[in-house]
Amino acid sequence: MLLSSASAAFASGGFWCNADDTAVTFDVGAGVTRGMGGPTFNFRGDLEIKARPVGDDLRKTVFEDSNLTQYWLDGKELRLNIYREHEVAEKFNSVELTILTKTSDEGVYDGQYTLAIYDAAADTDQDGKPVEVTGKVSCGAE
Repeated sequence: MLLSSASAAFASGGFWCNADDTAVTFDVGAGVTRGMGGPTFNFRGDLEIKARPVGDDLRKTVFEDSNLTQYWLDGKELRLNIYREHEVAEKFNSVELTILTKTSDEGVYDGQYTLAIYDAAADTDQDGKPVEVTGKVSCGAE
């Protein structure tokens, strides 16, 4: 019985990433199963865009499982693509957070994030192009 519970403890791990700079603050993370392609579970995250006005729907975003659209984790890289839409007055706004990192030490990943912010109200020329913000991100995995 003790051996079966010990093997369950090694059956999963996780990853987490965070950044706090002049543009944004975010924390994201999930559990990852070992085997079966390494699916994630309990993905959660919080994002705050500091340049947006208080009360603006895009200023704060909460991420859930369905918002993690792609991920890659191996011994050399951790890559995440996170997407969330906000509906305001029958218009869709969105945030897309892309994280690209490489390992700097066992379980430590450093790299860059790109945050693409699409605000339908601010898109006066209707070109559909988001505003992009980039910065450094730190991640970990076990």
